[in-house]
Amino acid sequence: MKSVILALTAAIAVSAPAQARQGPESQGIPAGGETVFVQAGRLLADPAEGSVQRDKTLVIRDGRVVEIRDGFVGEGRVVDLRDAFVLPGLIDSHVHLTGETSASSRLDGVTQSESDQALIGARHARSTLMAGFTTVADLGASNESIFALRDAIRRGDVPGPRILASGAAVSVHGGHGDINGYREDIMHMFTGENICSGPEDCMRAVRLQVRAGADIIKITATGGVLSNTAAGLAQQFSDAELAGIIEAGHRMGRRVTAHAHGADGVNAFLRAGGDSIEHGTYVDADSIRLFRQNGAWLVPTLMAGDFVTRIASGPDNFFTPAQTAKALQAGPLMLNMVRRAHAGGVRIAFGTDSGVSAHGDNAGEFALLVRAGLTPIEAIRTATVNAAEHLGLAAEAGRIAPGMPADLVAVAGDPLSDVTELERMRFVMKGGVVYRDDE
Repeated sequence: MKSVILALTAAIAVSAPAQARQGPESQGIPAGGETVFVQAGRLLADPAEGSVQRDKTLVIRDGRVVEIRDGFVGEGRVVDLRDAFVLPGLIDSHVHLTGETSASSRLDGVTQSESDQALIGARHARSTLMAGFTTVADLGASNESIFALRDAIRRGDVPGPRILASGAAVSVHGGHGDINGYREDIMHMFTGENICSGPEDCMRAVRLQVRAGADIIKITATGGVLSNTAAGLAQQFSDAELAGIIEAGHRMGRRVTAHAHGADGVNAFLRAGGDSIEHGTYVDADSIRLFRQNGAWLVPTLMAGDFVTRIASGPDNFFTPAQTAKALQAGPLMLNMVRRAHAGGVRIAFGTDSGVSAHGDNAGEFALLVRAGLTPIEAIRTATVNAAEHLGLAAEAGRIAPGMPADLVAVAGDPLSDVTELERMRFVMKGGVVYRDDE
């Protein structure tokens, strides 16, 4: 682990552009307790409330907002965003920082070391932060690589968003999340302690993930598109296994979220008391009732559906036959699923599954949400107040208010009129430190 951290630090120092490599003072933001004044021409401080305020100054000290004043005031260190639209730092509830889908993905999985993946993750973390995402949940990476990256960012060794990490997903033997499509002896070598069968064994797997450092428990309740096996997209854990996993996670103080496509797996997980569903492709009327009854969250990952559909149907398809069949089956259904879920009153939190699609393109999810029937302000809420509540971070993220960390982003235009403005990020501050300022 120590070698991974040293490699991370060295690589960022060599490869990062000067803007990201320089200390806080070089960005106009003090490293210590000096007060900073951020002048905002238009300010969406609380997306839940939704009103845009004009001509405000955010007073920031020790990485937190201490006051919001009327007018443009300030002496000493001033950040001029008088011609910009300022809103809270964005939250992506589903990323995979340590990799990115490509024609070499299957080979990468058995040739890259933990250190390789951590270093790759550092590059992707920086891209994600530059895109305006100051907080992410990473759901499904090797424990060592993602926990090392998470902790390095927390210490300030490398730039990136705050990470809540699940580490390895708890998965069923032979299902999505286990290793598939290689020689039998190779698969035995790469099957980890997160793979389980039976309620007691699966409770053990959850507890081991908590011991390893997981902030959240992710499971694979159904088959998945990109696992190289023709095992479908329906429920793979038994009802008893799901109940044991959720009980163990909750007893250990962790939220439990499920990768789930098939309605049978979605509904079984929700009936067992799970907290959120990732993807949800085949959500049905019973699913919507259970979401509302339990107050569970849907994280739709529309970018992943769009990406796999385009790859599987394109001339340069690099998916295996099993992956291609599932991509063409599931990908085109996801927009309509979100439309039905939104109309049915399901609570939606923003998540992209980036790592399937490219890191740094996360804001493309907003336009897809609007295509699925959300208004621009509703789409923005999914990536701010909704995602913060979903991840248990409502006191620390999702709004700009006195006492909150100074996580804020800015764009030139009005994202309430054109949500694609969020794809053209101009300014990023995380914890009072400016990481991007395109003057």
